[in-house]
Amino acid sequence: MKTGTIIKLNTNCLGNKPGTIGVCYEEYNIGEPGAGSVIFENGNYDGFSPSEQKDFLEVIGFDNNISNYKFTNVIQLSRDFENGKFNSIFKK
Repeated sequence: MKTGTIIKLNTNCLGNKPGTIGVCYEEYNIGEPGAGSVIFENGNYDGFSPSEQKDFLEVIGFDNNISNYKFTNVIQLSRDFENGKFNSIFKK
């Protein structure tokens, strides 16, 4: 999963129901390549291995503005969320 990938949940996750939108804000390789971290409409976030992505997520789009996002830490991620960085995806 690449940074900027827009997904839809297929299951309940972190207080989100199926159909909730999220966006990948970070790519990483732990254990297996292709893992990605996703922030959801409610501001919660989690990481997904490639196998978890297949089971729990559906790719529905891509956002070029978010593809340039530089994740530094979760405190800054939460600030960016509160300051509207991801609003174009969540349509708030």
